[in-house]
Order: sequence, then C-alpha cells, then structure tokens
Amino acid sequence: QVRLVESGGGLVQPGGSLRLTCAVSGSICSIYRMAWFRQSPGKERELVARISSSGSTNYVDAVKGRFTISRDEAKNTVYLQMNSLKPEDTAVYYCTCNNWWGQGTEVTVSS
Repeated sequence: QVRLVESGGGLVQPGGSLRLTCAVSGSICSIYRMAWFRQSPGKERELVARISSSGSTNYVDAVKGRFTISRDEAKNTVYLQMNSLKPEDTAVYYCTCNNWWGQGTEVTVSS
C-alpha cells in the first residue's frame, strides 16, 4: 500500500509564498511521474504541475513562473514551491503518483 501525505498548506496573504510537501511511503513512486493537482469549491480537480522520473517538468499556464515542482528521491518527497500567490490559487492541493492520491492540504490566499 502506497501512502502519500501532503503538508504545508495554510492561510497566506496575496503575494506570499508557501511550500507544499508530499511524503511518499516507500520508493515505488521514484519510477513514476508525480504531479500536484488542486480543487477549488465548485470546480473540478485540475492539474497544477507534474515532474517526470527524470526531472522534466510541466505547469499549467496559470502558475507558470510562480510555482516550482521538484522531487527528492533520497527522501521520497515531492515539493511544490508557490510564490506570488493569488486569491485564485485558493484550493485543496493533492499530490499523486500512478493513481495513488494523498488526502490533500488546504491553501487559502486571502487578505
């Protein structure tokens, strides 16, 4: 059983930063692409960023230049550095690997 645990969410003012962490039990996800999704109230879950096993990355246009996804294989961890946060970034953020999902961490951007 693979377990993904997200952390690092919280309340931040517009323009602020947060770093989300996804800790993965075991090393199985090291061979898979990993991704961060988010879901806002009343909206469908959407892809935010993904990173391949070799480290190549992709981002949705809305976060390009503001968010950075990275992975640390030694720690079985994936990160999402979020800068210049906007109110529209408010959502529950989930990490995923090969259709395994975490429980999510909530991010609220508000003054």
